[in-house]
Amino acid sequence: MNNIYNLDGRVPVMQAIPFGLQHVLAMFVSNITPIIILANVAGIDAELSGALIQNCMIIAGIGTLVQLYPVWRIGSRLPIVMGISFTFLSLAIAIATSQGMGALMCAVVVGGIVEGLLGLFPRLWTGFIPPVVAATVVTAIGFSLLPIGASSFAGGQGAADFGAAHNWIVGSITMLVCVLTMIFARGILRSLAVLVGLVVGYIVALCMGMVDLSRMHDISFIAMPRFMPFDLEFNLGATLSIIAVFLVSATETIGDTSALANGALGRNPETRELGAAVACDGFVSSLSGLFGCTPITSFSQNVGLATMTKVVNRFTIATGAVIMILGGVFPAVGVLLTTIPQSVLGGCTIVMFGSILFAGFGMLSRSGFSHRNMLIVSLSLSVGLGFTQYSQMFDIFPELVQQVFAQNCVAVVFLIAVILNLVMPKEEFFK
Repeated sequence: MNNIYNLDGRVPVMQAIPFGLQHVLAMFVSNITPIIILANVAGIDAELSGALIQNCMIIAGIGTLVQLYPVWRIGSRLPIVMGISFTFLSLAIAIATSQGMGALMCAVVVGGIVEGLLGLFPRLWTGFIPPVVAATVVTAIGFSLLPIGASSFAGGQGAADFGAAHNWIVGSITMLVCVLTMIFARGILRSLAVLVGLVVGYIVALCMGMVDLSRMHDISFIAMPRFMPFDLEFNLGATLSIIAVFLVSATETIGDTSALANGALGRNPETRELGAAVACDGFVSSLSGLFGCTPITSFSQNVGLATMTKVVNRFTIATGAVIMILGGVFPAVGVLLTTIPQSVLGGCTIVMFGSILFAGFGMLSRSGFSHRNMLIVSLSLSVGLGFTQYSQMFDIFPELVQQVFAQNCVAVVFLIAVILNLVMPKEEFFK
């Protein structure tokens, strides 16, 4: 068997690079988008915004390397790709606009340490997450990602040409190429289906005049990351709010780790792996705050990519991490990747996000379709996915509750599933 399908197999560099690049392309825009939105709302100037984008790429690369090659008990040794989290965006905007970027970054540093310490002692909390709860969370993640893929397919929410014919054409061609490559290609090429789709889609978009290369001019050759672009300022309210969302982010990391282990490796994650993944999530997020970026987390689209292709080799994924770091140091690399149209990315992510949902179904099947499990899964998904479609339902709750749960179906699903698993009678009661 080719070593790209083995966690620790030796893979030649030239063979590893395209697979690593495939992972970078799958998450690149999602990685830099949160900081772009935050910088625009917070009124950060263009020069500093560019430096923060570079920092985001470098932090994502470092976080991925730590997950792949752990430092002590920080890092899972699993092919998890890390990036800047969307989960914190709404709260980050609120803190940045009311308290300032210094208060936000201090809260990120402190909150990351709290989550990191939580990850170092997994046996204290993993007992609350049996297979049926983990399976429910993974399924919720799959469902929650589908609108994101659809939005990208149509050109990106808020785009002036959202839903335009050219987006439909490019997105459809990209998706079709991905699917046909997975069906008819053999060997390594089949595993590179997403990259093939991205390249073909990009070429089509280029021919249709959808690619803007004007930003490639006047770019400096090399630029070092900017450390502590904001002075840290402690604010108790901001810090407590960020810590609360860090707990939500931890549940997403647990779900992603479970989905990866089940979908790509064919086994359940070990307690040590869950804790180490969360520890990496937290401590690297603290580092992220020192570089002026919001917290980092595992990227579900890359979990979907690994699940779909079965390419799990750590060295192969590490080449992608190195590409991200180089993209931060050499601005031209990052700017070139930002020229990929949203519809091209959407054509690929539609396929990948569906594979996460499929992994969740597989985990549910292995958990068993008992009456107790049926109640936990059905009620958790119904409340989590249903209630968050109408965020105004949470207006009667305190602001912190709204920020954590109102638009985060994964957090609601996780909370409901954990509570039901604790209070519901054991299986013998239903017989």
